[in-house]
Amino acid sequence: MINSYTLEKMDIVPEFDIEAFMGMSQEKRLGGAVLERLYKLWGQWLPQLSVRVIDAGKTKYLVVWLAEEVEECVDAAWDSSPSDGYQDNVLAQLLCMSAVQEVLPDVVEAGCAPAPRPTETLRAALEELHLPYKEGEATLQRRYALVTHYPFKGACDICYLQPQCPKGQGRAEEESSFVLPGFEQGKD
Repeated sequence: MINSYTLEKMDIVPEFDIEAFMGMSQEKRLGGAVLERLYKLWGQWLPQLSVRVIDAGKTKYLVVWLAEEVEECVDAAWDSSPSDGYQDNVLAQLLCMSAVQEVLPDVVEAGCAPAPRPTETLRAALEELHLPYKEGEATLQRRYALVTHYPFKGACDICYLQPQCPKGQGRAEEESSFVLPGFEQGKD
């Protein structure tokens, strides 16, 4: 039986942070034309950013995603220029993570937005938002989308994906994993 839930829209407008972009993309320098292109894309994608709180009674979740058109835009960029495609992909990830960090600042310190266990209620709410889980998995089908606990409850210690996550298993150096800027191995 699926429990009831409510959806609450949040209006979040994260600012473009060039330093965070450079850290995520591992870029050392960006030319003026590249920076202008990225800033323009950020502005185009902001209206396509959605943020909701799913209230499932005892548990609440934060859901952040970009419209499918952003995925198509990034795919087109990859086709025309791998360099632009890479940068656009990082920009879309940064936009989502910036929204999460604005709502849940503890995510910055933890370095992770842990994935919750996909309950029937959470699955139903995500289906309503057209953000279903991948078949037989605990990850969302959409590329630029994430769900985490709201309010912040912890990092790797509560993440449902921990058994599959290199970071959660202490293997971050062996395998690539998304790590927030400033949380790379060897940083103070």
